[in-house]
Amino acid sequence: MPFAQSPSAVPVIVDDAKCIAEKGCRVCIDVCPLDVLRLSDLTGKAYMAYDECWYCMPCEADCPTGAVKVNIPYLLK
Repeated sequence: MPFAQSPSAVPVIVDDAKCIAEKGCRVCIDVCPLDVLRLSDLTGKAYMAYDECWYCMPCEADCPTGAVKVNIPYLLK
């Protein structure tokens, strides 16, 4: 499966200013059933590595700082 080489328009957006992954937090990565979230080697922050989101939202619901936002498509709302 191909990986994104740079940030792009994906369903899961992580606010780098709020993300504390560089301090050891991996909640969003650990709760994702599809294992699509990763830590950036450059920033130490979480990001969506490839677009395979089920919009199940535990990454957003469980993030302790509110850094994760799942952009649900209009047709799924």
